[in-house]
Amino acid sequence: MERFQTAIHILLGYLRSTPLLLRLLACAIAALIFITSICWHLLVSAPSAFPTDSLIDVPAGVPVSVLAASLEQEQVIRSSLLFHIWMRLTGADREVHAGTYYFAEPLNMLEVASRIKDGERGIESIRITLTEGMNAREMGDALAAALPMFDAKLFTTLATPFEGYLFPDTYFIDPGTTPQSVLARLQETFTDRTRALQQAAEERGIPFTDVVTLASLIEKEADTAEDRRMVSGILWNRLEVGMPLQVDAVFGYILNRSGYAPTGEDLDIDSPYNTYENRGLPPGPIANPGIDALDAALNPTESEYFYYLTGRDGLMYYARTFDEHKGNRELYLD
Repeated sequence: MERFQTAIHILLGYLRSTPLLLRLLACAIAALIFITSICWHLLVSAPSAFPTDSLIDVPAGVPVSVLAASLEQEQVIRSSLLFHIWMRLTGADREVHAGTYYFAEPLNMLEVASRIKDGERGIESIRITLTEGMNAREMGDALAAALPMFDAKLFTTLATPFEGYLFPDTYFIDPGTTPQSVLARLQETFTDRTRALQQAAEERGIPFTDVVTLASLIEKEADTAEDRRMVSGILWNRLEVGMPLQVDAVFGYILNRSGYAPTGEDLDIDSPYNTYENRGLPPGPIANPGIDALDAALNPTESEYFYYLTGRDGLMYYARTFDEHKGNRELYLD
């Protein structure tokens, strides 16, 4: 930059002894040199306050003009206009890779553009498994345990209204990813993975919301695919005759506790989720079911059973009448 300024001073001194036409030509050249030097400076030098050792988010689907403005505001680049122009000229505006980027050292605008075009984020994703049957709070805790600085409380607040529709799976998530982005991804995955089941429910005239709610109960009540289908059939039988579902797993959700076994007093809790006091399905899912539980809710095993329990041996036992159920309790539980 100083060299350009020195050259301009020399050129201006020379102009005093030259004809007018040459002066104008020289001025034009000087202006061109000055503008070029400014643009080159913006291109090849990083901002003085470049956010080294920080995580920079490049959202999916945003226009390059919006991205450029954001990068300039975060002082990753000096000029949003030049960045936008460069991305358009090089075709990089059609190859933006969304994600969280980490810059270990200051980069110039060309290097930043190249990193974003090639998806070189400079950061490794973290493998996180969200298991079937987790509720929104448990998912938030699991994410916070794996992701530095992840706001589990904010995630739980945002995700709870969508309980049941957050697909449990193994995800690779970047450090620094916001709760909002994680929530959107879990919802999108649920929609993608359950599309066929939703269509099947629609063809049978069954509200898919009912399928998801029932599946969340099945997920917490049975472990194997066979038992899930059997429990599903029993719960559908109870719904059909107007019998309370009497699912114990709801009390863990009501009391915000994991793996909770209800007491006799719990059965009288005043809550719309209390399936002993209220008939029909609870107001919404109590957990986020996986594909097997969703499939079981939609494709139950038909039987004459109305009761089930899990014995001390971990196996499930079924009964047609309450007397048979009491007998199973004496044999396999008490």
